[in-house]
Amino acid sequence: MPHFLTWLGHSTFKLETAEGKTILIDPWLTQNPLCPESEKTQTKVDALLCTHGHGDHIGDAVAICRQHQPTVVGIYELASWLGGKGAKNISPMNKGGTQQVCGVKVTMTHAVHSCGIQEEDGSMVYGGEACGYVVELSGGLRLYHAGDTAVFSDMQIIHDLYAPHFALLPIGDHFTMGAREAEYACRLLRPKVLVPMHFGTFPVLTGKPSQLASTATELDFNIWDLKPGVRRELTLS
Repeated sequence: MPHFLTWLGHSTFKLETAEGKTILIDPWLTQNPLCPESEKTQTKVDALLCTHGHGDHIGDAVAICRQHQPTVVGIYELASWLGGKGAKNISPMNKGGTQQVCGVKVTMTHAVHSCGIQEEDGSMVYGGEACGYVVELSGGLRLYHAGDTAVFSDMQIIHDLYAPHFALLPIGDHFTMGAREAEYACRLLRPKVLVPMHFGTFPVLTGKPSQLASTATELDFNIWDLKPGVRRELTLS
């Protein structure tokens, strides 16, 4: 049975495993201007993977936790905060650690970004450090969601240890790395497939997948310029 990936705009992805589990990464749906209306409400969520606590990454996490009670993976402080908001099944971890969630292996990696959580009254609380994830699926396929990050040299270590086939990288610039930095990240990670994310949501996020075409040819990887809501099978062929 295949695995499927659906980009829901910005950094939000739905991963449907061959074993029938649905995993949301960075759940921002209802206020996400790129998320299709048909995807703003999810009927099934088995796990949430949260890279950090900014609203454009966890905007719907609390509501989803209360409705579906998924397993919630996040850095310790963020997962604990969600537990205080009604998440019953938190599974906190920290960078370098690996755990099994819904039949997949999840490893938390480094990211270079901030991580404050804005409360309803406007105050900001500490949400731990920002992170990324390497997700290993049945059949050996490995997917790296970098979260919001600048490029950093230890992406070479992510390649050496985990060799992800799919790299989900921000390219928008301003709040994360842009296309130039994503090109350099690909030289370190050497993925088979690059999935650009965190671009085009707002005018300030100016990076475009087309800016990466020459690097893809040089380094021999494919670029999946996904459209929000379009489900694609995770395959290297």
